[in-house]
Amino acid sequence: MEQHPLLDALVDPDPRRGIRFYDGLGGWDFHPYTELARAAFVLSDRLRSLGVAPGELVVPATGTGPEFVATVLGTVAVGATPAPLAPPLVFENPDAHRRHAERMFASIRPKVLVTRPEWADPLGAVPAGPGCPQVLKVTMAELSAAAGVPQALACPPERALVQFTSGSGGPAKAVAVTTDALSANLAAVRRWLRMGSSDATATWLPFHHDMGLVGCLLTPLSIGADLWVMRPEDFVRTPLEWVRCFGTLGAQLTASPAFGLEHVVRRVRAESLEGMDFSGWSAVITGAERVPPQVLRQFAALLSPFGFRSTALLPAYGLAEATLAVTGSSRDDEPRSLSVDPRALDVGRRVRPSTDGTEAMELTGCGRPLVAGSRVLVTDRLGRPLPEGHVGEIVVGGPSVAEGYTGADAGTGEGVFSGGQLRTGDCGFFDQGELFVVGRLGDSLKCRATTVFAEDLEASVARLPELRTAGVAVLLGAAGGRDTAVVVVERRPGPWTGEVVRRLRRRVPGLDVVIVNGPRGTVLRTSSGKPRRRAMWRAHLAGELGVRVFESNVLDAGPIAATG
Repeated sequence: MEQHPLLDALVDPDPRRGIRFYDGLGGWDFHPYTELARAAFVLSDRLRSLGVAPGELVVPATGTGPEFVATVLGTVAVGATPAPLAPPLVFENPDAHRRHAERMFASIRPKVLVTRPEWADPLGAVPAGPGCPQVLKVTMAELSAAAGVPQALACPPERALVQFTSGSGGPAKAVAVTTDALSANLAAVRRWLRMGSSDATATWLPFHHDMGLVGCLLTPLSIGADLWVMRPEDFVRTPLEWVRCFGTLGAQLTASPAFGLEHVVRRVRAESLEGMDFSGWSAVITGAERVPPQVLRQFAALLSPFGFRSTALLPAYGLAEATLAVTGSSRDDEPRSLSVDPRALDVGRRVRPSTDGTEAMELTGCGRPLVAGSRVLVTDRLGRPLPEGHVGEIVVGGPSVAEGYTGADAGTGEGVFSGGQLRTGDCGFFDQGELFVVGRLGDSLKCRATTVFAEDLEASVARLPELRTAGVAVLLGAAGGRDTAVVVVERRPGPWTGEVVRRLRRRVPGLDVVIVNGPRGTVLRTSSGKPRRRAMWRAHLAGELGVRVFESNVLDAGPIAATG
């Protein structure tokens, strides 16, 4: 087993570098790595006093702040494994958070939950039961004030991390990441970005999510590089402060789902960027969801007058089951996009260029394999590798693939993890050696020898002028024995409903269409912004998803119902 990649942050931190946390008022609180290491040893001493033994699980649930960093490092110091949990404030519905925590505790049975005092009550409200942990309340102020704690290090655990999947395709599952897998992925990301200790990162991503945790926290932490951190809610309110990290404060690296870049385009005006210089901004990793090419173009157009280079946009593909990164675009190349015919997409078939611009599916290339020794294949339904240009399931193998699911989810990995390979459930193809991701096989329908992907129909609907700023999700499934698309829109009904139906019927003849309306929050999302399609589909079947404002059945001459 390799040395744990975070040990240097504990035993040899650089006092000149550290993490700056946004205070919500335009300022930044600096915590040098030496202070964070001291706080980690204080916390590790308390974990030992609670009986935490090497190999046991500790849950950091402290939010995006210095307490989280101290908890992760303190857990490593006692030889235990961190298993991050989202804090209550990330969830709009407290009941949803309680249910999520209950499932997590019952699944992985952690020894200790570390949280802030103000969140102890919501988390402590989880009924005592199987796996219910002891609760340790901490603040950075009291951890920093403690002194005289021995800096003892236990042998690092074989499992470096337990992280939960996003939950976009069903209940979130616990993924066990070994120390070797984490080391391989961190090394791959650093090599990809040509990242050294002098290259600063800025992020607004939550630390409990794999892109925020592995990509934006553990990667700079592993080499002692500076980091600027905003809470997600602060980014939503003031995205200009995140942009300022690169134009004024000297940050160079970041990662964001496409919706974050789109949020910047909507909220940041060019005149507010005057005086900023983005020529040093070298990497914007974009992933976690399908990357719309137009979002990349709009983001580059906003910032390029101030020195931003579009080659800094790095579309990528990854997932928690592979620790994080799988493929990534070259730092020297412009992002590539292809327009393909969605009517020719099916597992085993060759991709066909689009000849009809109105029906084209424009896809962004996600680069080439990043991890040394890894294998990324596209396979048919029997698991046989397909040649370049053919659509199939993406299969990943190599040193950064996780050990598998753990806890109560351990038995669900059969067929997903097998022989050192990971069947991702994602569909894609290679073109000129670059991976293009089409969508989730579990969010698709087979119609007339063609696989129809929810992501494609969703992109088509979201391009309507009336819906460009609205929350939109498309769900596909069988209702009443018929292929059905449910369109969930966070906007009041209007003339756009008819155009939605026409667009979907042009793409998928014979499709029943239901349009559901509701306020902001009706489109259920994971913490990384992905639509929780399976959860919304179940809510729709139960009659618990918004208000049905339009239903159209192709067996009838017209709509069954249209309201509003």
